Amino acid sequence: MKKCRYFIDIDSEEQWLNKMAGKGYELKGKCFLSYCFSDEASSDNSTIKIDYRTFKHPGDFADYRTLFEDSGWKHLFSSQGLHYFRRENACASDDIFSDTESKADRYKRLLQTYFALSFLFLSFILVLFTTNALTADLFIRPQSLYYTPGLWNKTGAAFISAFLFETPFALMRGGAGWIVLLSALSFFYLFVKTYKKYRKCLYGH
Repeated sequence: MKKCRYFIDIDSEEQWLNKMAGKGYELKGKCFLSYCFSDEASSDNSTIKIDYRTFKHPGDFADYRTLFEDSGWKHLFSSQGLHYFRRENACASDDIFSDTESKADRYKRLLQTYFALSFLFLSFILVLFTTNALTADLFIRPQSLYYTPGLWNKTGAAFISAFLFETPFALMRGGAGWIVLLSALSFFYLFVKTYKKYRKCLYGH
């Protein structure tokens, strides 16, 4: 069984996965926005937890996985730095993190990634504006992306025909700029949201 879902934070994803586990569906894997579960529900009600961590050496990842499995948590799979675990031992702790500080470190690692991505996209926007490859007209006057002579002076069927013909080309011209801007804003939003969770985890507020 496959379920398509999109999550902007780990906590929401964990809650949904555990809700599915509560219904007896065993998590098998993930591909982009699609989650794979066992086809038939069972009595299994294992807890699912997610960690975020990147590794420079395969040996470090092997040690990391072994550490959790020795604590009763089975590593299911990894996806873009996210590692999914299921509690296999009933005697294992309720969480994969032993204390508040180690849980906060997960948010700290995410903060570093979101900051780097925000900085990357914002720098890219600055370079585009500096080289005039991207101008404010793209966001203030989107009609400037339409190059058909006299387009906005046309009326009736002539305008509709010319507008529909030009629109795909206008979207291609302006799409990249919007994608870069929205990506920068999205990662900055995730940075702020994760920072709040990091502080709450450490200080309770």
